Amino acid sequence: MNPPSVLLVEDNPQDEMLILRSLRKIHLANKVEVMRDGQQAVDYLMAEGEFASRDRNQLPAVVLLDIGLPRLSGIEVLQRLREAEHTRLLPVVMLTSSDEDMDRLRSYESGANSFVRKPLDFGEFAETVASLGAYWLITNRPPPA
Repeated sequence: MNPPSVLLVEDNPQDEMLILRSLRKIHLANKVEVMRDGQQAVDYLMAEGEFASRDRNQLPAVVLLDIGLPRLSGIEVLQRLREAEHTRLLPVVMLTSSDEDMDRLRSYESGANSFVRKPLDFGEFAETVASLGAYWLITNRPPPA
């Protein structure tokens, strides 16, 4: 059986590259699927649109979700995930450059499992992402299927 994947929803190519590099650096064998806007992420997880042929029951181990996304915001994506029965327990980490209290509050009110601010320092950013990957993919025990 393949290790569970990670869904990264990130519209900033530089942040995407750094996140992917940081996860590879800790030698995680998990595949990382990348979506670049909120609607694409919803379509992927709900197996709709361009992803209609995907098995919607094959969920990632964790979703790393930015707040400021095109088409649908990270908050809107999170709300849709929590409304759907098959994704309501899916772990979602808001990984964002926002440090606004209102964004943090809205994230948790909408069902985020964690809110992590992207550090500005390159080394700190890489360390934060590596810690997230290790926790959600190795340490965390997901709910039973």
